[in-house]
Amino acid sequence: MSSSDTPTTATEPTAPVLVRAEQAETLQDGATSLITLLADAGVTGGALTANKATFAKGSPGAPAHFHTKATEMFFVLDGTMRILVGDEVHILGKGDFLTVPPTVPHAFAPAPDSTAELLVVFTPGLHRFDYYRLLERVYRGEASVQEIRESSETYDNHYFESPVWQDELAGRRTTN
Repeated sequence: MSSSDTPTTATEPTAPVLVRAEQAETLQDGATSLITLLADAGVTGGALTANKATFAKGSPGAPAHFHTKATEMFFVLDGTMRILVGDEVHILGKGDFLTVPPTVPHAFAPAPDSTAELLVVFTPGLHRFDYYRLLERVYRGEASVQEIRESSETYDNHYFESPVWQDELAGRRTTN
């Protein structure tokens, strides 16, 4: 385990974290989405991990998955999102907020014909920035999907098949 993978706790003292927009690292996560890295667990003493996700129309978003160690929070900054929570799909608009506790299956993508921008926060923080960098390397053909599968424990990102989400993306399901 590298030092960046060492678990941290929220009780470790930290300094305030300021990330200027022009200094934030932005990654291409597929042809239709960007991830802006804001604060990882290492700089927040394990309190949280935060990123901004920007989705173009037609983006497939994030496939069905769950986390075992952290709550994931979504705040819609702009546009409209579809978010699977368990077996239910919710439509969230600008200003809507949602938390997904550990072990609860979820997925997300912009609503049809919509762009969207989300603030995504994990608490406690997880060392996830290298996971996002891995996704970018897969998109560029520099890493394999198998590497994502093999990293599920390291990054606490566990994928699974969701017929509900597959139907939603195919336009065969009515959303709430």
